[in-house]
Amino acid sequence: MKRSLIKKVAIWSTSIFFVLVAVLAVHIYVVTRHKPTASTRIMARIDIKQPITPADASKITTWFYQQQGVDHVLVNPRSDIVIFTYSPLKNNANELAQNFKSTFSYENSRRFMPTEEEMDKSCPASTSFTFRAYKFIKHIF
Repeated sequence: MKRSLIKKVAIWSTSIFFVLVAVLAVHIYVVTRHKPTASTRIMARIDIKQPITPADASKITTWFYQQQGVDHVLVNPRSDIVIFTYSPLKNNANELAQNFKSTFSYENSRRFMPTEEEMDKSCPASTSFTFRAYKFIKHIF
């Protein structure tokens, strides 16, 4: 009788444990699947491969603010970099970069896209247990 009770408790405990792990995995999967909303903003960067003047920077800033969905623009004439935030529902950074190249004739400019290694190094949480669990679950799905 005692063995039967211990066996039932062990089966129930194991079953509940696996159900909770499955619920946690589904929760992490659902929560980490980002879908853009009206408040979503993405930051993008364009590297200009030729020198620009402060007057050019002003023109570039004005042009970007006229584009649909662009919220904020920073142009640094010293480093020849344009950084802007935009709504992914209203515009696309690749299209903005292409239109920028054609409008201003900066043919050597290109949108900066970090490598996977740079992305992993940029997040201090990438070494945490939670992040590794997320990556493992993401790899499964």
